[in-house]
Amino acid sequence: MAEAGNGSPTDVPQNFGDGSPTGVVCSRDASKGKEQPTSSKTSLVSQPEANTGDKPYMCGECGYMTAKKCHLADHMRTHTGEKPYRCDQCDYSAVAKSTLNRHLAKHTGNKPYMCGECGHRATQKSDLSIHMRTHTGEKPYKCDQCDYSAAHKKSFDQHVARHTGEKPYMCGECGYRTTYKPTLSRHMRTHTGEKPYKCGQCGYSAALKSNLDQHLAKHTGEKPYMCGECGYRATQKCHLSNHMRTHTGEKPYKCNQCDYSAAQKSTLNQHLARHTGDKPYMCGECGYRTTHKSNLAQHMRTHTGEKPYKCDECDYSAAVKSALNKHCKTHR
Repeated sequence: MAEAGNGSPTDVPQNFGDGSPTGVVCSRDASKGKEQPTSSKTSLVSQPEANTGDKPYMCGECGYMTAKKCHLADHMRTHTGEKPYRCDQCDYSAVAKSTLNRHLAKHTGNKPYMCGECGHRATQKSDLSIHMRTHTGEKPYKCDQCDYSAAHKKSFDQHVARHTGEKPYMCGECGYRTTYKPTLSRHMRTHTGEKPYKCGQCGYSAALKSNLDQHLAKHTGEKPYMCGECGYRATQKCHLSNHMRTHTGEKPYKCNQCDYSAAQKSTLNQHLARHTGDKPYMCGECGYRTTHKSNLAQHMRTHTGEKPYKCDECDYSAAVKSALNKHCKTHR
């Protein structure tokens, strides 16, 4: 058992990974957090795999191959679920030492790497390198089935899943399926009501980080992204990208059951519900059912009388945004 927070994993059996081909076998130096070859410098040079790029160590579970036995040992934990690196400040544990180091930065707040373009700070140099792609436009991850490319490996993996259609993670409450475990965790908050993201300026809390970011913009009023066509301003770059489709007419979201296409993913989801007929959200007051939680929230105002949309020129208020927009035209 590893000691809490000292970054020392439990020892891995020497026969881990089906065989020990001749090569460099790494050991971990917990005090330095680096890989230390156990063989001499002379023997390192004499091993072909150290210089040719061969990967003799293979995982019997998934076929993953690597040049170093210690890397295979790290990889095997993705199958066994072992998390030997433990944080000494909370109950977090990790599969790899590097992952623990990232987590520890949350406690210290130390972010030594800064972007010279926008001031973004990162805990690790690799994170800064990934961030820089937002400025350079570099997208190194290429799909071999279409012309899609991505700046981030995670975005690329999500795209590839669209080709395979694989969604191994399923919600036990409603049958929702997804390609990623973190996505399922976020989805589960729609059932549990958990809202872990708290606003430091008011009592608002959100289930998703993106929702909190949108809310915080209401306090600052900052909308740095502007449309060159009509002057529309947005708090996030992705919102501006979505808006631009109203000018270009682009509709990238295609229905796989008919020729319908949409500019927004949410609009496509609403359309797809017409094919399935699924309406999982129900009003406890009158039995009204709908395909989306946001629609149910709007409907509930017919029972509560809530009218959150206020006119800034008179005392008019409305339950839905469209009604306010219609009213505002009377002032023009």
